[in-house]
Amino acid sequence: MIEKSNFQKYSVLFSLYIAQAIPMSFFSTIVPVIMRQENYSLESIALIQLVKLPWIAKFLWAPSIDRYSNTTADYRRWIFISEFLYAAIIFGIGFLSLQYDFTLIIIFVVIAFVASATQDIATDAYAILLLKKEERGFGNSMQSAGSFVGTLVGSGLLLIIYHYYGWQLLLFGLAIFVIIALVPLFFFKKNGQIVKSERSTASLKDIPTFFKQKRILGHILVLMLYYSGIIGILAMLKPYLVDMGFNAKEIGISVGIVGTSVAAISAVGAGWIIKRVNRLKVYLMFLSISMFISLFFVCITFQPVHSYFIYFGIVVLWMAYGVSTVLIYTSSMDRVRPGKEGTDFTIQIVITHLSSLIIATQSGRLADIYGYRTLFYIEIGLVMLTFVVILLFRNHLKEIEKDATTL
Repeated sequence: MIEKSNFQKYSVLFSLYIAQAIPMSFFSTIVPVIMRQENYSLESIALIQLVKLPWIAKFLWAPSIDRYSNTTADYRRWIFISEFLYAAIIFGIGFLSLQYDFTLIIIFVVIAFVASATQDIATDAYAILLLKKEERGFGNSMQSAGSFVGTLVGSGLLLIIYHYYGWQLLLFGLAIFVIIALVPLFFFKKNGQIVKSERSTASLKDIPTFFKQKRILGHILVLMLYYSGIIGILAMLKPYLVDMGFNAKEIGISVGIVGTSVAAISAVGAGWIIKRVNRLKVYLMFLSISMFISLFFVCITFQPVHSYFIYFGIVVLWMAYGVSTVLIYTSSMDRVRPGKEGTDFTIQIVITHLSSLIIATQSGRLADIYGYRTLFYIEIGLVMLTFVVILLFRNHLKEIEKDATTL
């Protein structure tokens, strides 16, 4: 049974991560669809990926947020300022025309996501201070579940709303939703009571020193590799389904609704497991799911299979992604230095983003040249490599986890 104070705590985190995910999902997945319907070139559509740049570069200003934040109240202030700016820009974009103001819209969207990335830094640090060690597994379940639910809404429901109500009302609604998502934080009154164990002196110099910590190499390698066995499949899943004869509606339901729903539910279950099972065993347990699904996708390339098998593969693939996300977030929280919570967590998540981005972009090239089966074989190899890294550096992982329990 979750206590009332903990329920409020988890509700705050859930709502904040939904607020991040819905606009991000909308601008990166739905806007390209709208643009294609408006006969934009593929080159122009590709520019929309610029909105992701602030989320890659956010580690550059994370130290500044840490330096001027020493209590949860300080991080709370950053969250409110960045979210109001975020909402104001989205609202302003609603007055622009996608047909005539495309370049200006791209510029404003990038600025909006600078604000969103700032909110993410502050929210992550806020969560680290707010959650006790034993609460981090379930707290990160709420983070991951909120992100997946936001993705579900942002990549599915909003397209329907756009179809019926148009661009302007959709953007106005998005801006209002971002503000509404702050309501649980506004009424959560425990914020000013938690002070950092060490006063922050964070600066850009703390970025390279993070990598010089004792026994950190194993963790860094795990961050780089843990998603590698499924991220290429996820990147190529929709084109693969098209080639298997699935239509847009079937893909939307199976991936956009069923897949992300499974990921959200799995994320909640992962938090329960992480709290009760040895961390090294959890690494291997969750990675086994990635191994299974990579093998499964190889197997179904050898002969035609019923669509039920493909649906099963989609479900297990998103399950693997959901549990892996919670594990990576929780492990990253355990490896932050006092006074540098936002900086250290951001560095770790950017590592996963960069490695995933490299694998995702290369997966398309590999599948195009060598076919899906070869790509899936490579994914199996990456999972096996990850197993080897975890086993080789298990003492690093155990040592860091032991240190985390003393925080």
